[in-house]
Amino acid sequence: MRVVVSFNVPLSISPQFKEPQIKLPVIDLSSKSLDLNLSSWVTKCEEVRHALEEYRCFIAVYDGVSRELRDAIFLASQELFNLPTEVKALNILDTPYSGYSGQQAMLPLYESLGIEDVTTTEVAESFTKLMWPSGNQSFCESVLMYSKAVAELDQLVMKMVAKSYGIEEHYESIWGKCLVVLDDNRFGGNVKN
Repeated sequence: MRVVVSFNVPLSISPQFKEPQIKLPVIDLSSKSLDLNLSSWVTKCEEVRHALEEYRCFIAVYDGVSRELRDAIFLASQELFNLPTEVKALNILDTPYSGYSGQQAMLPLYESLGIEDVTTTEVAESFTKLMWPSGNQSFCESVLMYSKAVAELDQLVMKMVAKSYGIEEHYESIWGKCLVVLDDNRFGGNVKN
């Protein structure tokens, strides 16, 4: 099983696209809202499962990623995508849809960089060294802290889904087979004529 944590570099949006057509469910997964009794916890787990079955996603209200960390990861993402294509292309992984993807004729405005298992210091440092041989400590720290925080959220959601299906006793073995991938995407990059 592969868990993908994805974030996008914010771009200015045309006014006609500001209001989404589909209203995604918003689920409060902040630590305060999860301080629940058993029946409330079961209800919250069922709410998460329903959102995933119906919409395949939901918007999580989560206090594990501070505004400062969110700002830092967006800045880190911009730094990453501002690197030359030759440098980004050094990120080669065997897993499909990981590594670097970009500069394709069919998708000229799209770039993606996947980093596998970036919740460990060693991987964050190794990736940073690959992109910036002389180092980039702020990038490394931001990516590591963000990945850990979002992996905790993902772990919580998986635990809730397991509970809602009545298989919570298998949760640990399921989570142990997951590969956490930080997938950084950019739409609207530089177009070469």
